[in-house]
Amino acid sequence: MKKILEKCGINNKQDLKKTILQFIKFGIIGVSNTLISLLIYYVLVYFNCNYIVANTIGFIVSVLNSYYWNNRYVFKSTVNSNSKVDKIKQLVRVYMAYGITFLLSTVLLYVMVDLLHISEYIAPIINLCITVPINFIMNKLWAFK
Repeated sequence: MKKILEKCGINNKQDLKKTILQFIKFGIIGVSNTLISLLIYYVLVYFNCNYIVANTIGFIVSVLNSYYWNNRYVFKSTVNSNSKVDKIKQLVRVYMAYGITFLLSTVLLYVMVDLLHISEYIAPIINLCITVPINFIMNKLWAFK
């Protein structure tokens, strides 16, 4: 357990407190991302857009929102604010991190809706229990490192 904590940059109680605060901030921003994504998803599904397409559009918009707020308030990026190349690289890493959980979420969405016959309105909410912790770890340890 100690090695896992050290890999996450947690070496003492102060580091643990900082990480918990980051996770809380990440969660608050995640709520706004989720609301944006779900709003887009539900509106598009309501207007007969395919649920996978709706999920993709919601993902693209919500990750941009996430990048902006996490960069400013959660991980406080040290990327040179004058370097557009560094910002683009960081944004690409954020999209890659979210992309992994997006793919997982899409597979889970398909399984839940088409195979398990869970409501297309409930399935995205269930997915959050899996994807939020994964997103936090990937953003903390890689995208915003």
